[in-house]
Amino acid sequence: MNKKQEKVLYRILAAALLLVAAVLIRPRLSISALPVFLIPYFTIGWDILWKAVRNIRNGQVFDENFLMAIATVGALAIGEYPEAVFVMLFYQVGELFQNVAVGKSRKSIAALMDIRPDSANVERNGQVETVDPEEVAVGETILIRPGERVPIDGVVLEGSSTLNTAALTGESLPRDIGEGDDVISGCINMSGLLRVRTTKEFGDSTVAKILDLVENSSTKKARTEQFITRFARWYTPAVVIGAVMLAVLPPLLLDGNWTLWFRQALIFLVISCPCALVISVPLTFFGGIGGCSKAGILVKGSNYLEALARTETVVFDKTGTLTKGVFRVTAIHPEGCDEAKLLELAALAESYSGHPIARSLREAYGKEPDKRRVANVEELAGRGVKADLDGETVYVGNDKLMEEVAVTWRPCRKVGTTVHVAEKGKYLGHIVISDEVKPDAASAIAALKAAGVKKTVMLTGDAKEVGQAVGAELGLDQVHAQLLPADKVERVEALLKEKSPRGTLAFVGDGINDAPVLSRADVGVAMGALGSDAAIEAADVVLMDDRPSKLAQAIQMARRTLRIANQNIVFALGVKGIFLLLGVLGKANMWEATFADVGVSVIAILNATRALRINDKNR
Repeated sequence: MNKKQEKVLYRILAAALLLVAAVLIRPRLSISALPVFLIPYFTIGWDILWKAVRNIRNGQVFDENFLMAIATVGALAIGEYPEAVFVMLFYQVGELFQNVAVGKSRKSIAALMDIRPDSANVERNGQVETVDPEEVAVGETILIRPGERVPIDGVVLEGSSTLNTAALTGESLPRDIGEGDDVISGCINMSGLLRVRTTKEFGDSTVAKILDLVENSSTKKARTEQFITRFARWYTPAVVIGAVMLAVLPPLLLDGNWTLWFRQALIFLVISCPCALVISVPLTFFGGIGGCSKAGILVKGSNYLEALARTETVVFDKTGTLTKGVFRVTAIHPEGCDEAKLLELAALAESYSGHPIARSLREAYGKEPDKRRVANVEELAGRGVKADLDGETVYVGNDKLMEEVAVTWRPCRKVGTTVHVAEKGKYLGHIVISDEVKPDAASAIAALKAAGVKKTVMLTGDAKEVGQAVGAELGLDQVHAQLLPADKVERVEALLKEKSPRGTLAFVGDGINDAPVLSRADVGVAMGALGSDAAIEAADVVLMDDRPSKLAQAIQMARRTLRIANQNIVFALGVKGIFLLLGVLGKANMWEATFADVGVSVIAILNATRALRINDKNR
């Protein structure tokens, strides 16, 4: 407990002792016992009475403070002194419990997102100064010692180490870095000393964007939360009107026993307090967002969490999402020469190119190409490269290039990009370059189907053969290949029309090249966004690492959160409905009404805190 909560606890204990004393001495009093019971009543209830008066003055009449004030003052008016004090006392016990529970939940979420660095060690004028990260400018050099948190995004100038990225990705596997590598704020330096040149101001760094995202997520409410807000706005005035009618109409129309029906109206008011709903439902979504953050899944609002829970169709981009986006040589098929010779000629011809295919050929060659042997390099757009190697003309490229130079080439049955090589008009063979499928991509698709996703689709700009091969390997339901960005939007539009009215479509991409599709989908999911500002800005849900299996986990956690929220709504309304009926029929007294109200709130809040917990099955 904090100091404020401890003070409330002391007031509760003091009021309880004073109530016991008042009950014991009441039989011995020759005068009214009201002044004796007012002592514990004001000890425990003065703040509730003051809040009710202040809210009425501000135009906010109908809330739980007003209900408690009316109910307890009415009880005092009809001589139910012990009941009045007990109602206020037990209400304060429930409020204390709720505040402690909410506080613990907020602390848990704060601990999950405790990635804000306290300071930065910056080199200035030959000295190392410890300053607030917000005081460090772009381009300054900072020192990050072992055990310290990376304060600002930057590039390593000197040193090597391993970084713990668990706070950002939810994964415990460390990341090795060295000179020239990017470092992301929020990670923990585990081993070596690093000198880093900052590339962003703190306000624009990864950690600042993530903290801002989580802190503002509560402003985007789910439909369930909006329902509770609207419900409470009409519910409280309705029950007050109902209590007035209960106090007035039966005495007029039935037996004229005003005291009896006034007491039943007060019991009705106590039972009707909406605390269980207005606290537990928002707390459930708050906990769900916090639990996702712990797993490296950032959700920009509870509305997106609710939409994710209703996902029927998942559409994937291919490159960088289901595949690694890193091309490598997967096959070498020489004709009239050996594999080493074929790869050498291709690597030398591509030695000046920055194309991903050229880089893949050079990496497979494994040596630094001797550019002295290369002359007259000419890049032929959309076809390949022409170059003179050791005085001989070599062509390296696709089918079109071979046809242009009248070289008879052989097709390859392996899936991938085929690079043909010809020298002096003679065909020497071809090399196949492929993009690797991510290790957990197939299991991710299987997990989505197991979670109830009805359709999995892949959109790609690659050749149809490549797309179909990847789709078959992963078990996707549909594959659409050779698409431009505008074509992808059209495909998503068509898929949106096919889903059910309550279902949603999630598109998963890199958040940079797929911004139009991310914005058109019901839920845009950016994957592998560690350090990617564009991904964090573009998407509704951000998966901080490169694992597609995180999407199935996100959907399961979203459904679990929504299930807990619905449980609380049904439980609270059901119990209150039963006790309100008992109150009207005279079967519930003030003590039972108070216990029912506070007990329902406590149970609902305990259930809401389950949204914070994460396990492998996310049940």
